[in-house]
Order: sequence, then C-alpha cells, then structure tokens
Amino acid sequence: MYREHGNEKTGVTDHPLLCTSCHISISKNKLITKFINADYYSPFNMIAAPDGKTLYVIAQDTDELIIIDLDQNKVVDKISVGQHPHSVIIDKSQRFVYVSNQWSDNVSKIDLSSSAVVDTLQTGNGPSGLSFSADEKFMYVVNTFGSDVSVIELATKKELKRLRTGNDPTGIALSPDGEQIYVTGRRANIAPYNEPLVTELTVIDGISQRASKKNVESAYLMENVAFTPEGDLALVTLIRPKNQIPAIQVEHGWMMTHGIGIIEQKEGGRMVQLLLDEPNAYYPDPFDIVISPNGKNAFVSSSGVDQISVISIDSIRQLLKETSPKTLKQYANDLSISSRFVIKRISTGANPKGLTLSPDGKTLFVAEQLEDRIGIINTESLKVTGSIDLGGPNRITVARQGRRLFSNAGHTFQNQYSCYTCHPDTHEDGLIYNMAGKDMGRNITNTQSLREIGDTAPFKWNGKNQTVYKQDGIRFSTVLTRTEQFSFNDLDAITAYIMRGIKQPPNLMHNPDGQLTESQLRGKILFERSVDNFGLTIIESNRCVTCHPAPFYSNFLMADVSTLSDTDDPILFDTPHLNNIFASAPFLHDGKAQTLEEIWTVYGEDDKHGHVNDMSKTELNDLVDYLNSLRSPVYDDKKPEVHQGSIVNKNLN
Repeated sequence: MYREHGNEKTGVTDHPLLCTSCHISISKNKLITKFINADYYSPFNMIAAPDGKTLYVIAQDTDELIIIDLDQNKVVDKISVGQHPHSVIIDKSQRFVYVSNQWSDNVSKIDLSSSAVVDTLQTGNGPSGLSFSADEKFMYVVNTFGSDVSVIELATKKELKRLRTGNDPTGIALSPDGEQIYVTGRRANIAPYNEPLVTELTVIDGISQRASKKNVESAYLMENVAFTPEGDLALVTLIRPKNQIPAIQVEHGWMMTHGIGIIEQKEGGRMVQLLLDEPNAYYPDPFDIVISPNGKNAFVSSSGVDQISVISIDSIRQLLKETSPKTLKQYANDLSISSRFVIKRISTGANPKGLTLSPDGKTLFVAEQLEDRIGIINTESLKVTGSIDLGGPNRITVARQGRRLFSNAGHTFQNQYSCYTCHPDTHEDGLIYNMAGKDMGRNITNTQSLREIGDTAPFKWNGKNQTVYKQDGIRFSTVLTRTEQFSFNDLDAITAYIMRGIKQPPNLMHNPDGQLTESQLRGKILFERSVDNFGLTIIESNRCVTCHPAPFYSNFLMADVSTLSDTDDPILFDTPHLNNIFASAPFLHDGKAQTLEEIWTVYGEDDKHGHVNDMSKTELNDLVDYLNSLRSPVYDDKKPEVHQGSIVNKNLN
C-alpha cells in the first residue's frame, strides 16, 4: 500500500518517498514549520555610499535594510522597513537613504544619524526601482504592479503625478546629464499568439516630467538599465524567448536566449540587441547591470548560472561603428557574437542579483541572494577577492535548496533557462508557449502562476499532474528540460519549495484592507447568484461560485467551458484558482482573452463558461471588479509568514 501511494504521488516506481517528505517538509502545522524553518536574509539590491565606507543592502526576506561597514567588511546595523523591500538609494549628503517596500506600497525614509525610519512616503502599487532627479528635488518611484512611476516632491513628501510605463516595470536609471530617466518593462504587451513580441522601455523627460515609449521587439524581462558615464549609450538586460516554436526545440539549443540591449543616445539612435550566450552555454536570467566610472567595462549578473559577465564597452562601440544595420539585426540571434565583447566570466555564489560598484570603481559588490552574502570582486584583476557574510543560518533547509534549484538553470539542456525564467518572482511571464503536443505545433499554453498552488492540485491546464512531484519530476524533464530528471533529494526539495515556500503579494491595488467597494459587493452578488436577470434559475454547474468557491476560488475539478481552440486536443480543463487574478493577463488556457471582460464578451457568448450574457455592461464591470478584488486567504487574518524552508536532507550538503 505504501509503495502504491508513493508511485501515485511521484509518477515513478523507484522514488524512495518518505512520510517526512510530504508530512514534514511541506507541513502546514505552525509548530512544525517554526521548528524546521530558517530565517534567511536573501540580499536583493544594494548601494555603496558616495564616500565608499558603507554598503546598504536590501534583505528581502526579513524586511530589513542591512548596513555594512566596508572598512571591516562587517554588518553593523539592521533597520526594519516595510514588507518585501526592493531597492535603496542614498542622497548626496549621505544623510538619508530611501527604501522601496514593494508589498507595502510605500518608501521608507531613513535618517542615517539615528539609524531609524523617520518618514514613510506613499506610492503607487508595488514600488521597486528608485531614482532622484538631477537636483534631488524629486524622487521617481517605479510601481511594478501598477505599471507606472510616482513622481514625489521630496520637500512636501507629496506624490505630484503618475506616469504610465510599459508592463511590469522595475529598473530605473538617470542619464548623466539628468535630462532623461529610463524605466525598464518586463512583461511584453498583450497580443494574440503569433503576433510579434514587443516590450516597452519608458523614457521620462527630466525637465518636463513627461513620458514616452520605445518599443523593444522580440525581447522581454528587461530587469535593469545603466548609462555609460559619457552618456552616449544606455544598456539594458533582456531575454529573447522563442515561445512560438515547439518547446522541444530546447534539445537543439536556441529556445531561450539572453543578452543586453544597447540604445544609442543620439538623434535617430538605434536599439541593438546582442546575446551574452555562447553556442553551447547559456547565461540565463540577466538581472542587474552596472558600468564602471571610467566607462570601460559593464558587469551583468546572470542569476540562472551564478555568473558575472564582464563586457568591454569599447568593443561594443567598435561593433556598432563597423557593422551595417542589417548585420546588427542578425546579431540579435547570433550565439557567437558574445566573443566580440565579453572579456571574462566570473563565478559567484548562488543566485547573484543586485550589483553595485565602489565610488572609485575598483570593487564590484554582488548580492548573492541565495547564499546570504555579498561577493567582492576586484574589477582590475577581475577576480573574486572575498565575501561578506550577512549572518544568516549556516544550514540549508529543504525548501531553501528547492529555491536554489528553482532559480538555477543547471537542470536544463545547456543551461538554457531556469524555472524562474518563465516564472519570474514565482509568478508567470505573461507569454503563450507552443508545448508541442502529439501533432507538432498543437496545444498553445498560457503560463500559469506558481503562487500558493500547494493546495490547488491537480496541475497543468489539462490536470494530468496530480502532484508537484509529477509536475517537476519525470514529466518536467521529458517535456521542458530534455535532460535527466531531478535526483530524488532535489525533487523533494523543489517540491517543498513550490508547495509551501511561495506566497502571493497582498492585493493592495484592488483590495487593500479586505473591505469591498460598492461595485465589488455588487459583483460578489452576481458571482454567487443562482437566478438570472429574467428570473430563471441558473443550473448549479453554470454558476460562477460552483466552480470557483472560496478560499482559492477553485473546486479543483475538470470542466468543459467551451474554450477549446483548433490547436487543442479534445480535453477538459483544470479549474484555475483566482486569487490575484488581476495580475495574470492574458487569460484562458491559451491566453487568447486579453482581458477578463473578453472571457465572456468574446469567448463566452454561448454561456457555457458561467451564465453572464443576461448582464448589462455595468453588471459585467461589477463582476470584473469583484474578480480583481480576490486575494490570498492568508491576508484575511494576518500578515503572511515568509516560509524559509525545512531541514535539509543530509545528502544535500
């Protein structure tokens, strides 16, 4: 009986599944999780003080700003800030630092003389990247979840305006002359499958504070941006996905490619994309980019392979000068072009994220997020010279190991991509993929979020994977990585992380305090109704609430909602959970609905996906407003606990 149970859970006959794998590592018991968890810091972004004496580090998992004395390479202070902090900047006087709190919708102002938060500035939804204006009269705050930028007047602490940006922005940089602010977008514009991929880079005029857009074609997940000191170039990290070709292309290489975009800062300046990858080695998930004060080198953190790529800026300039526009366009897909400008690869600890340079440019600091330390690299010798331990736990818990595996591309053929690549921030990337069903080119699939899916089995749109063990075990390696499957210990670890280690952000945009608006309350009535506007009874199977009951808004059953496409095999679909559904456009299994409204106005006219066609436009607006309010049940009673994992298997050490 035990063996049959293990086989059913894992999908294989030889996994030595232990009771502890499921009933300890992914337990919801508070006493057990408190005992087996560990509190990691997970450094994310950071900045060095202008005098070079201090380093300010975002500790994302403990909601703190860590202060490091660089003379001693030692942590000297920790300051509590808001929830899930993202970025930090320091003013020229070195008196104040500001920290964006992505899950609190505000910025903490910290007085360094007292090491205390002295003010809180309200922002838009999901603040991330920060920048001052050239005169430091204004602060620009990138709001990731709201896809806009808050312009805050620092003297009055008032938000003056919000400027629209591309989708899901994070990075921001001020040009050396102070006349332009670049803001990176991560999610591509929503478009039908087979349409060209376009992501927007936002340019804010530093004088007029007006925004314009630059289209970046065939690329997305632009995390960060930096200007050369001369101001002639801006460099941005990016990924070039091949989501419209069958996923089995990964075994031939060239499924996901990773690189940088170069924007010439002149009239008619070009946007050129160059790959960091090599023919047989990929450098996935480029995150941060910084440029040395002398303008000679740029440094890019490739989080998916624990590497820093060192780029010669002069080689980039020479390449731009001597190459025709046609050839430059071809270089965007050339896996050998990196040999022209990448001068060194430097290994780091697990999951390098934010980078910052010392004021003299001689030292590069690397936030090794899943190592709980700061790496130190000499930029003249291009060698690692040491590290700064943040003082986190020495043991690696099961789920911490799972998070490392999730964030690393080592299990994919040629390191082409990690789980994080398609699930940034443990969510989804908004793209539609060709998953190559039995007749090549079939089964177009919308990426699903991984946030709080532990209690929402089965998995995949077709519901074929009853457990995460199956999802990330043999079927994962067969379809997506084209390599050997995870070892049993690693599969235990990544399952533990996905089942219990991933949380939803609070829905502060549509439901900040759990109180529904009048429109949302009307929408809730429509969502739960049993009689339509003509007084006719709606059959139970076609009521919204039947298939989508609280708290996850799914009954975890298969259904036919009449949304099959010509590319689909005849199947039923797993009922997805709806918490934070507002952040998951496009919608339906193949992403053909660009908005929630389109689910019914374009693809639900037969009333088989809920009974809605008797509704007025106002009523449909109320229903959508209610759907946008749905949020994780963990926020209904308290602030969520950040799950840090469980005791590691001995074989993981």
